[in-house]
Amino acid sequence: MDVLQMYRETGALHEGHFLLRSGRHSPMFLQSVTLMQHPLYAEAIGEAIGKLFEDVGLEFVIGPAMGGVTLAFVVARALGVRSLFAEKDGAGGMYVREGLTIHPGDRFLAVEDVITTGGSVQRAIRAAEAKGGVCVGVGAIVDRSGGQADFGVPFRALTALEFPTYDPSDCPLCRQGVPLREI
Repeated sequence: MDVLQMYRETGALHEGHFLLRSGRHSPMFLQSVTLMQHPLYAEAIGEAIGKLFEDVGLEFVIGPAMGGVTLAFVVARALGVRSLFAEKDGAGGMYVREGLTIHPGDRFLAVEDVITTGGSVQRAIRAAEAKGGVCVGVGAIVDRSGGQADFGVPFRALTALEFPTYDPSDCPLCRQGVPLREI
């Protein structure tokens, strides 16, 4: 599966000058929501991540809202388990909404579209663990962490990509006058 080609075909790979959530600048950006709006691509991604974890034994898959909601659903569908999401709590963390059941000891897989630092998926994991869930793995479409992501459980991604990022004070794109776009 050529994940980068899927991003290109759906217009989800952007090139230019972007301000990332981390505050750093980059000449490339992956807009996974653009990719995941196509059911056939979303299903293929879900099945591929599901295959990476089919031997783990799970009760549910969770992803951080908003970007991880569709991904959690398609991976859960491929694995035949429930799909949950965690949402921002307004205090820098996340919570699992009432009605999304987690029983103590329920084993789960956390998923995210692109892992750079892993902060969002880590907050989703903490939210599920707070309800008694036990994280047994983290899955992603793209690993952009440069091998630095560590969740204390198996982490598997469909592909690893390294896009350059720059400190804003030393950004060659800024020096060249390329307009900065916030994402």
